Amino acid sequence: MITGGGDDGTAADGGPGAAAPRARGEWARHWRYAELPGLDLLRARYVRHHFPRHAHDGYVVCAVTDGIEEVGLREGVVRAGHGGLVMINPEVAHTARAGAPEGWAYATLYPSADLVAEIAGETSALRGTAGFSATVAEDPHLGRMITEVHRAAEAGNALAADSLLRIVVARLLRRYGGPLPARTPRTAGALAAARAKAVLTERMTDPPSLEKLAQELGTSPFALLRAFKDAYGMPPHTWLTDARVRRARRLLEAGGAPADTAVAVGFTDQPHLNRHFTRIVGVPPGAYRRERAEQLGGART
Repeated sequence: MITGGGDDGTAADGGPGAAAPRARGEWARHWRYAELPGLDLLRARYVRHHFPRHAHDGYVVCAVTDGIEEVGLREGVVRAGHGGLVMINPEVAHTARAGAPEGWAYATLYPSADLVAEIAGETSALRGTAGFSATVAEDPHLGRMITEVHRAAEAGNALAADSLLRIVVARLLRRYGGPLPARTPRTAGALAAARAKAVLTERMTDPPSLEKLAQELGTSPFALLRAFKDAYGMPPHTWLTDARVRRARRLLEAGGAPADTAVAVGFTDQPHLNRHFTRIVGVPPGAYRRERAEQLGGART
């Protein structure tokens, strides 16, 4: 399904699944193939769309097939054009936007941490948690293999899709992999940030103000703000919006209605959810839910 049009996920011409861009030249499909557990897929072209700062539970591997993608990281901005790869580890805060007037097109794989760990354990000698030591690379051959994973999944060829996926991840780890650093909080600031994260996760629908949160944790607002941003790459309010969208994804995948999901994760209403979900995930919540329902239905037939 190529999505676009309204915030509810319906196409602009009213037909669910019709190809209808939200902005001129923009389209996207964010879906899951039932035969590839532990993997989400996204193929898209974006021109004006700008992903705000966010992070993922698992890994991001994308092959840019046209235009230029610009990714904002803590260390600065990196760019990838046609034939380029972008690799992002779990919980790494980043932004993404077009790096050229014509935008960018890409094929993206979102393998879970468990899937990458399984492949790494079978094919590499990496110790600890495997990840990527490079963010961008020029590797047209691996880029083409990533697009072939998409094509095989779209064609319903489970054997080819699964085989190519595992080969791609194994080669990425061999060429650009390394052990990820431990994330154990050690300083007082890091401990306060971790406690703040736990509070915000528990009280997602009714979070305290920064001042009250700092008081609860025995620190000052600015000290907490600095510590949280240093630990998670974004301030608490940005992290909370991202966390709400992540929880919304799980509820939608379970069949929840967008309006109910919005309230359940702490957004004021469905348009509020639509706006943030579309900005962070790249497709509206209605389209996201519909793709999962279609794949689940197909897997049961």
